[in-house]
Amino acid sequence: MVAVVVAFSLLIDGAPAPVDEEVQAAPKAVAVKKAPIVKKAKSAVLAGVVTIAAVGDIVMGSTPNLPPDGGRSFFDGVQTDLAGDVVLGNLEGTLSVGGGSKCGAGSSNCYAFQTPPSYGAWLKQAGFTVMNLANNHAYDYGPSGQTQTLAALKKQRLATTGRPGEIAYQQVGQIRVAIVGFAPYSWAQSLTDIPAARSLVQKAAANADVVVVTMHAGAEGTEHTHVRPGTETYLGENRGNAVAFSHAVVESGADVVIGSGPHVLRGMEWYKGRLIAYSLGNFAGYKVFALGGPLSLSGILRLTLRGDGAFDSGTLVPTRLVGGGLPALDPAESAHGIVRTLSKQDFGARAVKVSPSGTLGR
Repeated sequence: MVAVVVAFSLLIDGAPAPVDEEVQAAPKAVAVKKAPIVKKAKSAVLAGVVTIAAVGDIVMGSTPNLPPDGGRSFFDGVQTDLAGDVVLGNLEGTLSVGGGSKCGAGSSNCYAFQTPPSYGAWLKQAGFTVMNLANNHAYDYGPSGQTQTLAALKKQRLATTGRPGEIAYQQVGQIRVAIVGFAPYSWAQSLTDIPAARSLVQKAAANADVVVVTMHAGAEGTEHTHVRPGTETYLGENRGNAVAFSHAVVESGADVVIGSGPHVLRGMEWYKGRLIAYSLGNFAGYKVFALGGPLSLSGILRLTLRGDGAFDSGTLVPTRLVGGGLPALDPAESAHGIVRTLSKQDFGARAVKVSPSGTLGR
């Protein structure tokens, strides 16, 4: 594992905040401060590149169903490929104990995930640098669960993104990277309010050289592997218009858009020269996800971007869930064929091409 030294800060509602500043945990948007935006000069491409590794949904078990050895070896099967300047995952559920679950007594078809706060150490050990908290399980245990999760990640010096108005920043050499998360829930930066999404991404682009957007969007399951135009719904919820959202944030300054939520792999497209990966599937879910077939297949998206955010190179590393939901490399390399086919079917000439070895191209 290559050690990565990361400097990060948070930007809440447009105003930079020190890393140790307490953040309001209530699931509502806070008032916007009219802070001036200082435009960064981008007349020349900064020296160097940014390497990114991104994965989909992560649940390291939910009490009392926790993995062997307290989670210490949870990511051992994939850790070599979780390397980069920015290593991003979607943390489904909470790192917490106690508190009240969103699922009342006798609830059916309701799932609430609670992993011990100490498991934050395994995310750090695996190589993650930033966790997205914009998803449908981030508030499973209300304010207490969210506060404990933030504290557990802060203890490991892991950045977070996805709450209303929140932007995570990482400094990579001369290049400043912004990471912004979105989901269609009140405790998250809104995916469905596209004008507000445009505005936040424009702020990120004004204060950074490279902008990474992550979205938790789309209906779930094996019947929803295709990306369709228009709003998607699931179990009565508005899960957003992934295509309209992704195109809007690219137009506003996003250099890559990385999706999670459907629990299956989806296709990838080029839009205005930027890559959009609509879903990276289930990366890890110990005894919490339905498994089998496409639900057990995922991948690690590895990208190199230039100092102006332009695509330099990319690879999809195929993974699968084994042993009840542990992440492992997939010797069958199934993700390559799945993403290649879905991309071509859904996007035609705009499809991201996936070579037999997983190299991404135009």
